[in-house]
Amino acid sequence: MYDICCIGHLTHDKIVTPHHTVHMAGGTSFYFSHAIKKMPVRYHLVTSLAKTDIAFAEDLIQAGIDTTVLSSEHTVYFENIYPDQSDHREQKVLFTADPFQFADIAALQSSIFHLGPLLAEDMSAELIQALAAKSRVSLDVQGYLRKVIDQEVVATSWSQAKQVLPYISILKANETEAEKLTGLSDHYGAAKYLADTGVKEVIITLGSKGSLIYAEGNFYEVPAIQPSAVVDATGCGDTYMAGYLYKRFQKASYYEAGIFGAAMASVKIAASGPFNGTETAITDLLNS
Repeated sequence: MYDICCIGHLTHDKIVTPHHTVHMAGGTSFYFSHAIKKMPVRYHLVTSLAKTDIAFAEDLIQAGIDTTVLSSEHTVYFENIYPDQSDHREQKVLFTADPFQFADIAALQSSIFHLGPLLAEDMSAELIQALAAKSRVSLDVQGYLRKVIDQEVVATSWSQAKQVLPYISILKANETEAEKLTGLSDHYGAAKYLADTGVKEVIITLGSKGSLIYAEGNFYEVPAIQPSAVVDATGCGDTYMAGYLYKRFQKASYYEAGIFGAAMASVKIAASGPFNGTETAITDLLNS
């Protein structure tokens, strides 16, 4: 029995600049797993990869992350090309991975399942419904709002939202995703809308403006914590959710969980790569 289990594909990210080409792992499951790995919690990762990319999972296992690796014909493969020194990026998805199947994870037991789909086809409504029958389900909704057409990532609506949302205990969306889901630009209205579908805890992240949590009929405004530097924002939302779910599992209040996640995201954005800190370091930051 695990406390928290994350389900999501690792990605193979190819970064091309005029000076070098780098291959690295990425994805929600990658950043979430690194963020939670040093917390005193029984954690498990379920991911899938092609055999050619198995080293990405082996690196996580060597880092002490308990991991189930499912076989896929392909790994989700992102190619990000930066043709000059500007922030302009050309992104393509060269391959997508096989969807997760409930039969492959039916034996797993966890107090919380955190789902990190990268694309709309990664996880079916039936899989989420089956997991919800076992335990609480947390969802980062971003993947359901994008799909791949001719190697390009395009925005899409979530056709099964009304069918799935009643099974979600905790939902995280950024402000753009929340508006796409609800049609409402007002964060408070969007949070209430999502709660009315059956979601117990709604988290809307607002970047440098912090985050908004709506649960049990109450709003909690969580400020962002100023980072020492802004170096690498990749995976900040995943890092926030690792901290939030960890503290909620410990029965912390909604606000306490949110501010802990915000502190983790602040530390993460100040350095390249995934979060590699400890609970003590975050507690010290919050108390400083």
